[in-house]
Amino acid sequence: MSQFLGTHQNRLDAKGRVSVPAAFRAALRRNGEAVGIVLLPSHKRPCIEVWPAPAFEAMSANLEGLALFSDSHDDMATALYADAHALEADKEGRVLLPEKLVAHAGLTDSVVFMGLGKMFQIWEPAAAERRSQEARESARARGLTLPAVAAGIAGAAA
Repeated sequence: MSQFLGTHQNRLDAKGRVSVPAAFRAALRRNGEAVGIVLLPSHKRPCIEVWPAPAFEAMSANLEGLALFSDSHDDMATALYADAHALEADKEGRVLLPEKLVAHAGLTDSVVFMGLGKMFQIWEPAAAERRSQEARESARARGLTLPAVAAGIAGAAA
């Protein structure tokens, strides 16, 4: 599965449907077949998180590391599953965004798709711009970098 890259803007129609950008639809293909997606409200930000179903399953498997009846397990299971929606795009590449998720993200007639590698987010345009600026400023202020080996550029600095 490819990574979700870039920022794309699309219109949200009156019925709550939006076209997934072509580059993201291409990333949602495995062996030529479309992969379903899971939408959920971000528990950290006012946006919708969109995970390819296989990536969501792999990520949610980490719940197994928490004690089954603990408050931590219950909190994370609720955050992950209670408001999640499994969807597939129609033949035109559109998805119907659930009203509760639209309200959570404050979406109106225009939305921004923000690629984040293994998943993407759907934002209200002005909020997306603020988040992008905030992330860049925070990374710069904290001096964040990636290890050269992890970035696949070992030996490039030599």
